[in-house]
Formats: sequence, C-alpha cells, structure tokens
Amino acid sequence: MATPKKPALGKGLNDIMANKGEGLGALLKGGAPANHISDNVNLSLIDVNPYQPRTEFDEEALNELASSIKQLGVIQPITLRKLDNGRYQIISGERRCRASKLAGLATIPAYIRTAGDEQMLEMAIAENLQREDLDPIEIAISFQRLIDECNLTQENLGDRVGKQRSTVTNYLRLLKLPDEIKLGLRKQLITMGHAKALLGIDDLNDQNFLFERILNEGLSVRETEEAAAEMKSPEKKKTGRTKRNTDDSYKALEDSLNGFFNSKVKFSRTDKGNGKIVIPFKNDQDLERIISLFDKLKSL
Repeated sequence: MATPKKPALGKGLNDIMANKGEGLGALLKGGAPANHISDNVNLSLIDVNPYQPRTEFDEEALNELASSIKQLGVIQPITLRKLDNGRYQIISGERRCRASKLAGLATIPAYIRTAGDEQMLEMAIAENLQREDLDPIEIAISFQRLIDECNLTQENLGDRVGKQRSTVTNYLRLLKLPDEIKLGLRKQLITMGHAKALLGIDDLNDQNFLFERILNEGLSVRETEEAAAEMKSPEKKKTGRTKRNTDDSYKALEDSLNGFFNSKVKFSRTDKGNGKIVIPFKNDQDLERIISLFDKLKSL
C-alpha cells in the first residue's frame, strides 16, 4: 500500500508545528520556521536525537509497530532537522524510525524543519509529554533539563508544559530519591503516591526500609503514608525499622543467611513483630541451588 503523502500529525505535535502559543505550542520561542515534507529521507542518513527524554524502548512494542508498518506503511511522518553535513537528526518519532528499520524500509516520510539545540530539547520533550509515554523519572529528568538548559524557572516551565507549578515541583523532587527507589518507580514497582510518601521521610535509611516494606508487604499508598508519618513522629512507636536496628541479632542472622545462600536475603517486620524472610533467585537453576541448600540445612 502506498504511503500517504501528507497525513495529519497528532494533535500535540501539530500544535507545536503551528506555534499556536497555547500550552505546549508555546514551547517554541519566536516565529516557527516553515516546514516541508519529504517522502524520501534515507533512514541511513538519520541520527537519533541526543535530547530524547525517553531512555527505554519496549522491544515487543517496537516489533508490533514494525509489523504494522510492513502492512500499512508509516502513517504519521517523523519530524527531523537537517544538519550542515547533509544528515538529519530526529526531533520526534524515534520509535517510528527504529520500527521502520526493523521493517526493512529504506526511507521514511518526514517533516523537515530548522531548529536550534534548545528548540530540539523543548520539542522532543513536548512531543513525548503529550503522548504520555514517559515514566515519572524520565519526566522529572526532562523537566530538570528544561530548567537547566533553557534557563527556566519552575513557574515558567509549568506555563510552557501546561502544568501547575506544584506538579512540576513534585516531579523534580523525585530526583532526590535514592537510586533503588527511583528504579522501582521506573519499573512500576511503586506509584507516584508511594514515592511522595517516601519523600516525606528525611532519613535515607528509613526511606529504603519503607520501600522494602512496600515491595514485600504490598503496602497501599495510604498504608505507606501512615507508616511514613509514624517514622517522622518524635515519639516513634517501636516499628519494624526500630526493632531491626535495636536488635543486632537480626542483622547478624541476615548477614549469615546472605553468605549461606549467596543471595541478598531480605527481612521485613510489621509493628506487631511478624514478618517475612525473602530469598530471591535469578532463574530455575538458581532456585534448585537454593532448595538444595535447604536440604543441607536439614542435615546440620
């Protein structure tokens, strides 16, 4: 099937191209240079966008898109800027570009425009934000880059991306979380609600401990908020964290089991004193190894 010559762009990117001055369309400063469409941009001449805020691409989803492109072609053109050396750089549409290569295409329909580095960053982030396919940490990093590289205040940024300043602030605060918690947020092991509750705790050890409780006990956002409030209280109850710190025998036991099983054994305890011991395994062979160690324990 022939690729349509001038398909309509999605609403978000179309607003940017039109430079309407509303919402994300206001991201472009001054008058937007004219665009033209070319149906024959060679994929070998296209470089990825160094300002792309999205850092992970789902392989299965890319293969599905590639299959669709084989059947229907590229319905929505990507957007490129032309470089001085005759090559092109992606402003938006990296997924379509990757999938087109997987589908075996040689060329791809594209809008060509002139844009500086700052505009590249703004447009790439704007396009992805409107499609809502960034995880919270990617959004936070994107916001921080816009602030740092485009000299924006949080209020200016909120106006440009159509969000309340408080929303921008909440995203930026996520960058203060320990790396393990940020990774959990990116992998959807916890929600933004959990993350906000964890941010209310000043002590990093307490943050990490409550994070482990969320994972091991399946705490809801409400339960996490209550646990965080209890940790912040000047008259702390003897929570699982406190009991664990005041009883060195648990730490010694944990270290001993870590060495015995050659795995990071995790302890979690509730306020009532009950809890769990979690022994993670990498694969079926690792599981069989751990089971054999239990048999060894029985013989001791």
